[in-house]
Amino acid sequence: MQLAYFHVAADAPEKPMPDAAVVIDVLRATTTIAWALHNGAEAVQTFADLDDLRSSASKWNPSKRLLIGERGGQKLKGFDLGNSPVAVVPELVKGKRLFMSTTNGTKSLQRVREAPMLLTLSLPNRSAIAKRLLREKPTNIWILGSGWEGSYSLEDSLAAGALAAFLLNEANGLVSLVNDEITAAFSLWNQWKHDPEACLREATHGKRLVGIGDHDADFKCCADLDSLSVVPSQKEPGILVPS
Repeated sequence: MQLAYFHVAADAPEKPMPDAAVVIDVLRATTTIAWALHNGAEAVQTFADLDDLRSSASKWNPSKRLLIGERGGQKLKGFDLGNSPVAVVPELVKGKRLFMSTTNGTKSLQRVREAPMLLTLSLPNRSAIAKRLLREKPTNIWILGSGWEGSYSLEDSLAAGALAAFLLNEANGLVSLVNDEITAAFSLWNQWKHDPEACLREATHGKRLVGIGDHDADFKCCADLDSLSVVPSQKEPGILVPS
């Protein structure tokens, strides 16, 4: 298995698509997706464009849907929830479809939606994603970060390195790191693996979240390594389900 990492959607080649794509937005979209599906959401349908989201959501039974969205880290006006993994509790999301758009993560999901296998990674479901990849053994794996408005993000690279570390440890020589970005991410993980929450807080986006409110619960949740067994997987373009 050949593992490559791209910091943001624009860095990834346009084609061909890899055998498997793993999208990361640690703070906070892919962590929210993992927790929503773990807590019983029927699916999470993602959109880069808000008009497309509203159009699709309008065709869904209002009692069976939730609108989740943020821009600049803050909840969108008229939406049910922002982008917080601690907000998608079972009593709100169970049995519902979540229509989601975020500043960064949903753009990366759209970039690789044609990949034969598309999964979303957070630190809480790191080992679950790794075990799925080890079972399926795709030849080419892209890890795609979300960054912040097109630029590098420390926290996504941390998670990419965490996944690489698990795969290298468990794959008995079957995994190779094929670009400098994934090698650097692996080194970053080795530096911060004993305190990932500190890395999230040190990141520029972490500091941005601190500046706009109390996100202590989100930081703790986003840094909670290997606590979930859910594997969010694309069922059809833009629609993620638990698997």
